[in-house]
Amino acid sequence: MLTGAGAVAAWDSRSDGSQDQGNLGGLLQSATYLSGLSGGGWLVGSIYTNNFTSVQDAINSPNIWQFEDSILKGKDILDDVEDKEKAGFNTSITDYWGRMLSYQLINATDGGPGFTFSSIANDPDFSSANTPLPFLVSDSRAPGETLIESNSTIFVFSPWELGSADPSLQGYVPLRYVGSRFNNGQLADNESCINGFDNAGYVMGTSSSLFNQIVLYLKDGNSQYVPKDVPKFIIDALTSLLQSLGDSDNDIADWTPNPFKGFNSANNPAANNDRLTLVDGGEDNQNVPYYPHIRIDRAVDVVFSIDSSADTTHSWPNGSSAQSTYRRSLEPVANGSSFPAVPGVDTFVNLGLNSRPTFFGCNASNMSSPTPLIVYLANYPYLYHSNISTFQLSMPNSERDAMVQNGWAVATQLNSTRDSDWPYCVGCAMLARSFDRTGTQPPQKCSDCFQRYCWNGTIDESTPQEYTPSYVGTPIKVDGKGSGAILLAPRLAPAAFVMGLALFL
Repeated sequence: MLTGAGAVAAWDSRSDGSQDQGNLGGLLQSATYLSGLSGGGWLVGSIYTNNFTSVQDAINSPNIWQFEDSILKGKDILDDVEDKEKAGFNTSITDYWGRMLSYQLINATDGGPGFTFSSIANDPDFSSANTPLPFLVSDSRAPGETLIESNSTIFVFSPWELGSADPSLQGYVPLRYVGSRFNNGQLADNESCINGFDNAGYVMGTSSSLFNQIVLYLKDGNSQYVPKDVPKFIIDALTSLLQSLGDSDNDIADWTPNPFKGFNSANNPAANNDRLTLVDGGEDNQNVPYYPHIRIDRAVDVVFSIDSSADTTHSWPNGSSAQSTYRRSLEPVANGSSFPAVPGVDTFVNLGLNSRPTFFGCNASNMSSPTPLIVYLANYPYLYHSNISTFQLSMPNSERDAMVQNGWAVATQLNSTRDSDWPYCVGCAMLARSFDRTGTQPPQKCSDCFQRYCWNGTIDESTPQEYTPSYVGTPIKVDGKGSGAILLAPRLAPAAFVMGLALFL
């Protein structure tokens, strides 16, 4: 979450310093789409549920992003979920998770239990098209099933709808009416429209549903990760609930009644199911949410992606998510999508593609269908070792801020100190597809940028040495250590987000 937050801040013209020399302020305002999953979903969801707040304002707020506080301390978590069950809806482990997240991410009384993701559409900035269109990404999965990239159906949440363009569904439902009993895309005359099912915390929780680890830690009363300042009865109650749900293999987000029941029965494997069960969008190994941006009909020119996956021994990314998306793009399930070729993970490390910005898909003539240029930005220790552990001890604000500063450095190559031409090269990446469409010869400086940053097809799949990246700038020293607690830490789930620009030039 926080590495991505730093990148968003760097690209946001509202951020102090973002338009200074060597920076990239305004790129966010140029974007058409912004997507997230897992920790990146918390980032995107929190920004939009707080009226498209800036990252700097979120950090300065006393009411959100206070990661020194345990998410288990939110009031009325158990009662809120019980109310949903009393209303006649199934509940799952994600209901509790979503309420916990809300207290940290949504600046509203009690975490905004009545705040819906679809209500983002009513925000004046959003409805006036002054913000990118946000997407949160999830996968469909039956309880206990194992996903890989070739068998997953990828679902996308936007403020308007929920659904998938995959051939296994090819349908969307208005998000504000999810919870209603649809059949073959219709509501029967005797059925009522339900509103409010798409609680914003529940949507963010659906995209980041990694619970088995939480259950294991809470079960161990002596674990350093069990909060010391949370009443024991809350820990006991949550442990009992989470354990019972985990034992029943209910490790999903339950979106019953299935809004796609009876729909596209020829191809939809869930057409006869009463339940729709969704999980973390990275469970099919695609930790970076490229999916909404590589749909051919969206005509996206360039995609800027932040990869904070914990792939290597020391929890740095090695390109495996991009490799998974590329493999999926070659399967029938990806009909209507296009993604450029990327090498294997050993080549990523051996060639240093995960230690500096890398462009994929530079030569459009090599592709059989319109494909965006991918600007791949891997988490890297410019100023701070941001490869923090999945279950981090509570995070003091000084460490939160260091993570954000390092994310800014990842996006800007440390304010272009690593490459003074980086802002120019970003502009060249944005214009690459328009050069192709119009047959325009790129300026020499753009040609130099493409020579420097484009993967040229070289492969080196020999076993790489252990990946231990070094600082680029002066390391940030963080004072203070948090007390033991399970928190909304930015690596509780792989934090990844993607920004796509459709320039139509």
